[in-house]
Amino acid sequence: MADELVIYTDGGCSGNPGPGGWGCVILCDGTETRLSGGDARTTNNRMELQAAISALEAVAGNDDWRAKKIRVYSDSQYVKNGITSWINGWKKNGWRTSAKKPVLNRELWERLDALYSSLDVDWEWVKGHAGITYNEVCDGLCQEEIRKLMGD
Repeated sequence: MADELVIYTDGGCSGNPGPGGWGCVILCDGTETRLSGGDARTTNNRMELQAAISALEAVAGNDDWRAKKIRVYSDSQYVKNGITSWINGWKKNGWRTSAKKPVLNRELWERLDALYSSLDVDWEWVKGHAGITYNEVCDGLCQEEIRKLMGD
């Protein structure tokens, strides 16, 4: 669909916590934009969130992309369920989980929520390591960032 922009995201770590990487691919109007980054000491969940945040920040900063319907594919149930469901309860409960504990990665959730609220985004879960082309590309970007941080 010409009016739809598609994003794939992935994040991961070597050790948890440990050196981590994230990657995303933005597909729009026949073009492919790849972004990636990493952190020397982080967690898998933080990298999954950072991948989604970085992709949506890129979209928000692009006038042509921002107006489109956006479909984000993530292999992280944590990200998909967190942003589409759990976050509503967290905000209502003063950023506490149902177990009354502080929500982990709150600052990242707040950034993702602000982006999600300002754009027209649908979230889809995809199975990781299942041969889905752009999910595998994102995993490769993530692994490349981890290797850089490990000095390989």
